[in-house]
Amino acid sequence: MRSLFNRLPCKRLAAARRSRRCLHSHSQPHPLLATFSRLCDDGPLPAALSLLPDLAAAGVRADPISLCRLIKLCVRHGTANDGRLIHDHVSRTVNSGGEAPHTGLFVSNSLISMYAKFGLLHDALELFGGMPHRNVVSWTTVVAALANAGGRKEEALRFLVDMKRDDVAPNSYTYSSVLGACGTPGVLAAVHASIVKVGLDSDVFVRSSLIDAYMKLGDLDSGRGVFDEMVTRDLVVWNSIIAGFAQSGDGVGAVELFMRMKESGFPANQGTLTSVLRACTGMVMLDLGRQVHAHVLKYERDLILHNALLDMYCKCGSLQEADALFSRMPRRDVISWSTMVSGLAQNGRSAEALKAFDLMQSEGPTPNRITMVGVLFACSHAGLVEDGWYYFRSMEKLFGIQPEREHCNCMVDLLGRAGKLDEAVKFISEMNFEPDSVIWRTLLGACRMHKNANLAAYAAREILKLEPEDQGARILLSNTYADLRQWLDAEKSWKVMRNQGAKKEPGRSWIELGKQVHVFIAGELSHPCSAGIVQELNRLIRRVTDLGYVPLTEFVLQDLESEQKEDLLKYHSEKLAVAFAMMNSMKGKPVRIMKNLRICGDCHSFVKLVSKSEGKVIIIRDPVRFHHFQDGVCSCGDYW
Repeated sequence: MRSLFNRLPCKRLAAARRSRRCLHSHSQPHPLLATFSRLCDDGPLPAALSLLPDLAAAGVRADPISLCRLIKLCVRHGTANDGRLIHDHVSRTVNSGGEAPHTGLFVSNSLISMYAKFGLLHDALELFGGMPHRNVVSWTTVVAALANAGGRKEEALRFLVDMKRDDVAPNSYTYSSVLGACGTPGVLAAVHASIVKVGLDSDVFVRSSLIDAYMKLGDLDSGRGVFDEMVTRDLVVWNSIIAGFAQSGDGVGAVELFMRMKESGFPANQGTLTSVLRACTGMVMLDLGRQVHAHVLKYERDLILHNALLDMYCKCGSLQEADALFSRMPRRDVISWSTMVSGLAQNGRSAEALKAFDLMQSEGPTPNRITMVGVLFACSHAGLVEDGWYYFRSMEKLFGIQPEREHCNCMVDLLGRAGKLDEAVKFISEMNFEPDSVIWRTLLGACRMHKNANLAAYAAREILKLEPEDQGARILLSNTYADLRQWLDAEKSWKVMRNQGAKKEPGRSWIELGKQVHVFIAGELSHPCSAGIVQELNRLIRRVTDLGYVPLTEFVLQDLESEQKEDLLKYHSEKLAVAFAMMNSMKGKPVRIMKNLRICGDCHSFVKLVSKSEGKVIIIRDPVRFHHFQDGVCSCGDYW
């Protein structure tokens, strides 16, 4: 029998021979391809890259899957130049002549992602702009890269619009990425409406991103609304809402959601615990923080969690527990050491903070800029002017740390607290950068402390040049005038503020009792136990009066009669909180109170004597530092 090929017409015969050669080549791939494919999977990257010229010389095309794996390997272990080498090879081979459009698209999308991960957005956009075909992956990769890049969020939103105009429907990943680029409530509301319109609002990742976006804009109610509308929730969503509340400063809301999460049967992971610890830190909820500590034990090697726990103990004023945890930590990094140095300093134990810093230099990692802020804070709040100058002047030489604004602010605070106001002004004038409002505000606070009205007025004017709407500067200035009994000048400042609709923030104190936070506002008796609180407060006043307490009416910054001033002092928020604590405290257990404003001199004197008359340790945390009162003495040494 004659061969089948002999019976075919010539043209069909030629086609059949080409097909047979093609089949033969597929059955026996070029030996380079198997080696190349293996190297793309397992590396090493240099060996895989070295085969690219050989493949090109042999006229052999690598398959798209191997190329995409090579690109991923490059992202993990290579450099941008390695990535450009792969791109150049792809441009000369895969995208030239006869390649199916979807194959080139597959590799091009991987290259765009690679450039984005290397931070080379210009290269990514240039490649994207030259692509003959783009799909949802191409658009989403570019939108996500722009949304995550600093200063290019508006571009991400424009690309989302262009994507729709190109008749490519955004998917859940596109929306999850672009939500982070919504910088205003209006833009976020528009994107949210678009998500609802296409029916992606039920997607768990989109909802999680929506919650994050609302939280970042401080819109807790809308974020909570998205959360409450969800029929089913997973751990990712629970973590998003809890983290959002904790980062926005609503520690009570974060803790409440954490309790709900536990009741719903979801186990806490590292992300959950870190957020709850942040909430406990902000609200000084030590008892709950201790409960979270029990959950942290299962993650004994998690340094981030242990650092968050250490910070919580320091900022709740429980230095004994902080020290015990620090000693047990299997590994400590610069954050661990810096937290301990700052924690000791903020709790009035400056000498121990500096000893910890010395130990860090001999045993621990190299100090960083945050460590040095803690060291200078310790010097400032202990009045160690010479030590502060030494650390400030040597930090660059010893540790390679260039002084920044925070370090300079600590120096202004150090000099100001020590009464060296002229030296502080000279220091500000000699800084390597222009002073900001924070530095001027620090000087203004020192002027009030030392009753220097002229310099206070100068500092206040500098603040208002930088921040014309800053009412805090006017309040501090008016209080400085009031300290000096310059009532006309004080009234002028208040009149300007009244005309602008400004109101002075009232003093607030809060205390945790039985997993509940009790808040007290100066001059208000709105607490359900107010009658009992007033009765207990009167008892305490009688007790401390026997020990020599006399109301320091100079801390009432109003032109009133002496008895009226004493009544105003009596109902300061920390006094109400202390009375409530004495009614409910357990024997041997310290009282912990948080304040939104700096404690006044009269309350400081009052609480010192209460700690002695009642035999209680009372810890008050204000926005700057801790005051540990015990047996009539405060850890600040009356220097704050």
